[in-house]
Amino acid sequence: MSVSQALVAFLANQWTVDRIGPQEYRTRTIPGIFGIFGHGNVAGVGQALKQFQAEDPTLMPYYQGRNEQAQVHQAVGYARHTRRRSTFAVTTSIGPGATNMVTGAALATTNRLPALLLPSDQFASRAPDPVLQQLERPDTGDITVNDVFRPVSRYFDRVVRPEQLFSAVLGGMRVLLDPAETGAVTIALPQDVQTETLQVPEEFLAPREWRIRRPAPEEEDIRAAVEAIRAADRPVIIAGGGVHYAFAADTLRAFAEATGIPVTYTQAGVGVLDWDHPLCLGAVGSTGTTASNTVVADADLVIGVGTRYEDFTTASRTAFQHPGVRFLNINIAPFDAYKQGSSIPIVADAGKTLAALTVALGGYRVGGDLAQTIDAEKRRWDATVDAAFNEQNLPLPSQNEIIGAVNAAMDDRDVVVCAAGSLPGDLHKMWRVKDPFGYHVEYAFSCMGYEIAGGLGIKRAAIAEAGDAGGPGGVRDVVVMVGDGSYLMMHTELVTAVAEGIKLVVVLIQNHGYASIGALSEQLGSQRFGTKYRYLDEAQRSFDTGSTLPVDLAANAESLGVRVLRVEPGDGVITRLKAAVRQAKDAPEGFGPVLVHVESDPLIDAPSSESWWDVPVPGTASLASTQAAYAVYQEMKERQRPLVGERIPSSAGR
Repeated sequence: MSVSQALVAFLANQWTVDRIGPQEYRTRTIPGIFGIFGHGNVAGVGQALKQFQAEDPTLMPYYQGRNEQAQVHQAVGYARHTRRRSTFAVTTSIGPGATNMVTGAALATTNRLPALLLPSDQFASRAPDPVLQQLERPDTGDITVNDVFRPVSRYFDRVVRPEQLFSAVLGGMRVLLDPAETGAVTIALPQDVQTETLQVPEEFLAPREWRIRRPAPEEEDIRAAVEAIRAADRPVIIAGGGVHYAFAADTLRAFAEATGIPVTYTQAGVGVLDWDHPLCLGAVGSTGTTASNTVVADADLVIGVGTRYEDFTTASRTAFQHPGVRFLNINIAPFDAYKQGSSIPIVADAGKTLAALTVALGGYRVGGDLAQTIDAEKRRWDATVDAAFNEQNLPLPSQNEIIGAVNAAMDDRDVVVCAAGSLPGDLHKMWRVKDPFGYHVEYAFSCMGYEIAGGLGIKRAAIAEAGDAGGPGGVRDVVVMVGDGSYLMMHTELVTAVAEGIKLVVVLIQNHGYASIGALSEQLGSQRFGTKYRYLDEAQRSFDTGSTLPVDLAANAESLGVRVLRVEPGDGVITRLKAAVRQAKDAPEGFGPVLVHVESDPLIDAPSSESWWDVPVPGTASLASTQAAYAVYQEMKERQRPLVGERIPSSAGR
């Protein structure tokens, strides 16, 4: 067999096995390969895929994409919806085809999600050195452009001899399915090595199972956790994506209901509790709810479950204001379990740990004063969101109203998708979710352009999910919410959806610029500089004052073969938007993508989180707006504190 043929045959025989309680799941680890072909892989992996397609199309299906980065995003979207049980491989040619995947690799690794990347590389033999698209360096001959994948991959290898394939892919598979280490796995394949022949052991091609590790907590850790919880007056839970990957949402709810401890969640943790559950305070941190942030500020014990404590979660370490706050962290990854100076790190599966704690606490309940605070703060925030969803701003609706309208038009099982701009923060605060799979916002890397490609990957997973389950409830609708800035970054996978007839609903919000950074720029005293889509003022070299560009993104989508529903501004726009989203959802599976286009007013902000995010402001500036912003910045810096223990006065240094 050729190296490429052996690789494809190997991947076709890899299986993920996972046990949740009494039920065991077995699914293909790599259900298909995305690829764009060039001289680096057309005769290697491309030939292998064609050969196996001719012999058995189900062995390793090939999927065509339009952009290498977007193909990785599809793999990541699929992986997250399958809770890291499956992902796709992506093959590219050398040079720009390979490096186009670097952003996707960084996104996968930052989000702790598996993706298998197979970039082609220059000739290992160096016979036609330098080959087209090869990077030459006068100081070394063994560095190629693919070395840029090393810092953004959790595993990297280069197969420069055929027999190295065996150890390379086995090592890569181990990392893909390890919940503590997973991320992008990159195996660089020199184009000549891809076509070389080798003897392949039968055991290499035999079906192989990879069991996801879900270790139980140690008894000593449970005893320490129970002691800390019983000693706390105002404990609170911060739930992250690890709860979902452990399939522990039901266990978390049972723990919260048994103890009365309120639950807040990160971007990746949205959906661990229904939004209207009495103990659900919603999003936490810089893009959080006032309910969560009020309770977290006074918490003396923070129970982090499956969270990596990103700066948005901690409000740049201003969220925790209790002088003696302690951290009890439950995480499968030791790296995360020890964060925030945790005195009680539990390195174990979230579901097994929460179940053990529920039993060990034996009837423990929080005090009545905390219960009253939870109820009052939750009511206050719910009323705030109700008001934001019903602002009735004309002639253009606010983004708050648009979010409320789309939320109301969707079914509980549907999935909302987003990644960058002002939408992720607003969705985190206000989206009302009723299903653990219903919210998919990529916010670890917050990559502009992820939305449509990632949404397509999620839809593929939803189709497979419905098929595996025999179709109860049908296929989930996947609704991508994207602003014009992110749409312009990478909308090409709409063509992929058209080609395959994949029903994907896209709500495109046109606000003629970068609304998120525009608002941040204004807060920081930079007056929305460079964030508007306007004609250039040659005299000032400015894009801030010209008239709006005559860009018609709805027409752009139509030119790609997408059905477009335009929601015109004016009276009744929100009613028409809801109807358009429902009309898009009513399209049958196999119809292809439907895009709903709506304009918004970018100057109306979402309700305040009463929180902060640390973005430095220069202390010396001639602009009065920057000087004013710096004064506010200094005030907020006073609230930042060390990981644990007493707050250090600013005069003592940091």
